Amino acid sequence: MEISLLWIVCSLLVGVVVAVIALHRRSLNASGAVAGSIVLSLSCLAGFRYGALILGFFFSSSRLTKYGAKVKREMEGNDYKHGGQRDWLQVLVNSSIATVLSLLAAYYTNWEDKCLDAIELPLVTALLGGVLGHYACCNGDTWSSEIGVLSKSQPRLITTLRVVQRGVNGAVTLSGLLASAAGGALIGLIFVVTGLISVKCEGLVAHKQWLAFPLGAFAGLFGSICDSLLGATMQYSGFCVVRKKVVEKPGPTVKRITGQDILDNNGVNFVSVLITTIATAALSLYIF
Repeated sequence: MEISLLWIVCSLLVGVVVAVIALHRRSLNASGAVAGSIVLSLSCLAGFRYGALILGFFFSSSRLTKYGAKVKREMEGNDYKHGGQRDWLQVLVNSSIATVLSLLAAYYTNWEDKCLDAIELPLVTALLGGVLGHYACCNGDTWSSEIGVLSKSQPRLITTLRVVQRGVNGAVTLSGLLASAAGGALIGLIFVVTGLISVKCEGLVAHKQWLAFPLGAFAGLFGSICDSLLGATMQYSGFCVVRKKVVEKPGPTVKRITGQDILDNNGVNFVSVLITTIATAALSLYIF
């Protein structure tokens, strides 16, 4: 199967239109819109299912970023960004690995969508599982952060379970953890539903496709936990006695709370996404 010119044009059009909408809604800044347009166009080019996954992640996460905006604005002060306004680096952290895996899967299947079938198509199944895990992790982590910060319960540091201030890296709440599983489950559901449209599976293989739904929930929760563990250990958190807020860089007026100044937020996100992608790719070979 060859890629038609019409499909190429449609993929490019979807990427540009969505990027313009995101820029208008201030979900992305200018650099983020350019990067988003490229990765979305490439994902759509790889196949309908891949484009749907990245769109599901982007729109659901962007929506939750704006949820409780008044409270978040009061908490973050001058650091608050309306609508999130993700830049090019944040876009690539949350999409680059999955985009590469999507294109590889499309190449090995001659640009046709395939069922998750570890017996007949082990490499493709691992690639598809990785794409699912990637976006489930990203969506779950975003949902966890955006819902968890609004929780009425005090957050606890994941490594020691001691109560810490809101905004400390590695802090978790029950509502945040549940939100991460829900965010991942949404990606799993999109994966299954779009698969029903784009490819026909038969027999036991067809029934097994539904296992992508709980796998997505697992990836969302697992990725969020990885992110929190890395945040509590590899990312610095301190309290600035002058600004009276939690900060992520050490300084003369900052009292350390936890973590080391090794990774920034983008670094933590990338490593947690990479770990989750590998984990779900491996699990797919056993589940399907």
